[in-house]
Amino acid sequence: MSLPRRIHRILGWCLILPFFVWALTGLVFFIKPGYQAAFSYLVVKTYPINTAIQLKPQPEWQEIKLLQTVLGTHLMVKQAGSWQQLSPKDFTVRPQPSADDLQLLVKDAISVDPKRYGEQLLKTEQGFVTDTGVQIQLDWASLSLSQQGKDTELINNLYKAHYLQWTGQKTLDQVLGVLGLILLMLTTVVGVRLLIRRC
Repeated sequence: MSLPRRIHRILGWCLILPFFVWALTGLVFFIKPGYQAAFSYLVVKTYPINTAIQLKPQPEWQEIKLLQTVLGTHLMVKQAGSWQQLSPKDFTVRPQPSADDLQLLVKDAISVDPKRYGEQLLKTEQGFVTDTGVQIQLDWASLSLSQQGKDTELINNLYKAHYLQWTGQKTLDQVLGVLGLILLMLTTVVGVRLLIRRC
């Protein structure tokens, strides 16, 4: 067996696992099964505003949001690139309410999709978790929600596997990624040389 064929065979053996992972995860990314639920956008449930509010925008306010939820009226202003929730009455910073009120707000939000979020909601140190295993975080300043279930975690792990992020250590994963690309290019170059010789 010639040296180029030996090199090509060795490189092929080295790339068997990465090729298998790339093909499998690439198929998942192409079909996107379960993506809609896994990355669905969860928002607080809003209602018609039932009270009149006199707003006096300040020069430093870049954006203003006025919403009505189960907890009442919310005034959010954006200044210096960050959101802040203010009291609609005197425009002072509105403190985060009790855990029970936050739970009421989140529970009202997840009621739109009981199939994904279930019926029960528990408070944790990281945020909230539903009886279906979906973790939910609430940013009180912007009144925004984020959710992540087991399906979200699985798809994120598939992305990591696809890009050879196998160790969890950024530097080592970058080395693996570069090494995988180098081996792929070498395999291609040697394969093309063998093909040209045969022709």
